[in-house]
Amino acid sequence: MDTRIGIIGGSGLYQIEGLADAEWVGVDTPWGHASDKILTGTLDGVPMAFLPRHGRGHVHSPSTVPYRANIDALKRLGVTDIFSVSACGSFREDLAPGDFVIVDQFIDRTVGRESSFFGTGCVAHVSVAHPTCPRLGDAAFAAAKAQGVTVHRGGTYLAMEGPQFSSAAESKMYRDAWGADVIGMTNMPEAKLAREAEICYASVAMITDYDSWHPDHGSVDISDILAILGGNADAARGLVARLPGLLGADRAPCPHGCDRALEFALMTAPDHRDPTLVAKLEAVAGRVLPRG
Repeated sequence: MDTRIGIIGGSGLYQIEGLADAEWVGVDTPWGHASDKILTGTLDGVPMAFLPRHGRGHVHSPSTVPYRANIDALKRLGVTDIFSVSACGSFREDLAPGDFVIVDQFIDRTVGRESSFFGTGCVAHVSVAHPTCPRLGDAAFAAAKAQGVTVHRGGTYLAMEGPQFSSAAESKMYRDAWGADVIGMTNMPEAKLAREAEICYASVAMITDYDSWHPDHGSVDISDILAILGGNADAARGLVARLPGLLGADRAPCPHGCDRALEFALMTAPDHRDPTLVAKLEAVAGRVLPRG
């Protein structure tokens, strides 16, 4: 099987450079339009697909990002491995603005977002006990180290709804009582949907601020965040450029089973499945939902 790397870029990262045969392509999905066209091409001989999560020009808020369409579109392009890059706040003194964190756990506090491709007429339950792929996490960590970034391996990401930042009370609760390490607004339900689509997923959190718990910072200031974003985005582009060399062009089955997450997940009996929903699931679940 061939490796095809997907990059979902967050705030500050709206394109990547250096792709051979680069082309912005539109992908139709049954879940609506993706956030933007997807930049495709090859880097060091490995196919790549880049999707700006908020759209070029930052037109989507965290709550309006079309998460299902984004993951479906990447799956239709043959993406096997997704690296999510996003701006985050920090709950830890040693996770400083400008640092990167390779996230391995999530606490989902989002509300009102469609968090599954499945539903009435075709029910499925996948495990997200370990929602990111350790293999991709190792590659992201190695790429960040080689880029000269201060990077931390492992951390819990608190996904909030937004678009407002946390109150001080919320920030202290997430940090002290819940044990979260970073906070952001976009990795959920993205990570859950990637698992349902059987795509390996890694999360790279680019720290911009200390949220509102820190006694010396008090509150999140958007001007401070923007000042950090530029440097983070440059480092993220360097990280992305190193990924093809680390993953290689040939891809073995995921040793952690991310690409087989639906193997035993389907609950609805074949003769009770809604054909309309099954048709919508053709890309993300076609491997386990053959159509007659």
